[in-house]
Amino acid sequence: MQDDTRVLAGECTIRDGTEPSGRRGDVVVVSKPDGTVLVHDAEGYQPVAWLTRAETVTFVDGVLTATDGGQFLRVEVHETYGNDSYPTAPAGMPVGDCPDCGGRLVRDDGTVTCLDCRTAYGFPRDATILTEAADCDCGCPRMRVRRGRAFEVCLDRDCESLGEAVCGAFDREWDCPACNGDLRVLRRGGLLAGCEHYPDCDTGWGIPVGTVVDDCDCGLPVFETPNGNRCLDSGCSEADAEPAQQP
Repeated sequence: MQDDTRVLAGECTIRDGTEPSGRRGDVVVVSKPDGTVLVHDAEGYQPVAWLTRAETVTFVDGVLTATDGGQFLRVEVHETYGNDSYPTAPAGMPVGDCPDCGGRLVRDDGTVTCLDCRTAYGFPRDATILTEAADCDCGCPRMRVRRGRAFEVCLDRDCESLGEAVCGAFDREWDCPACNGDLRVLRRGGLLAGCEHYPDCDTGWGIPVGTVVDDCDCGLPVFETPNGNRCLDSGCSEADAEPAQQP
């Protein structure tokens, strides 16, 4: 995958599955790092041809070719007006400064990225980045995440782990309703509470977004979530869920 975005302007012939015979004109071609190729002419905001997240993108001897399975987009350049590559990064809300290079950190769709050195930190989509609070000692912003209670941890999981924080608070805190073993806090793609006797007992549930506010009649905790109160066991027949309060 290319690292930068290529912008090419020129007189070109564009061929794809909808117009295999080709269209010719003065266009601007944008080839992005994720494999998306867009061809714009003089009118409107919508490209006249495009291929999203192509498997391969090549530019050889004045011909840009993007393919994705049976789909293709081919741009033949007859005369070049401009052709260069530029650094691009996700555009998001500023959340602080990069501890590695001092560049600006921005939040976008589950990732915080430095606009300068491209250092990236993943985080839960429901997390709140604490832009007005003091940064961690390592220089990264801190975030607030609700998993049983509100935890404030460093954005850099190598510095502070949300999983370790939740484990410290709730590991062995609840009993398995199937065998009375302890429920351990485990990371299996996400955080879950699973029986210590696995695989003999495979009881377990994902820990929801929310805070523990009560005990269910089944013995498991009740969480206050954005969608109302619910038992740790989302299918529990004993739970008496209440709708979330609207502000």
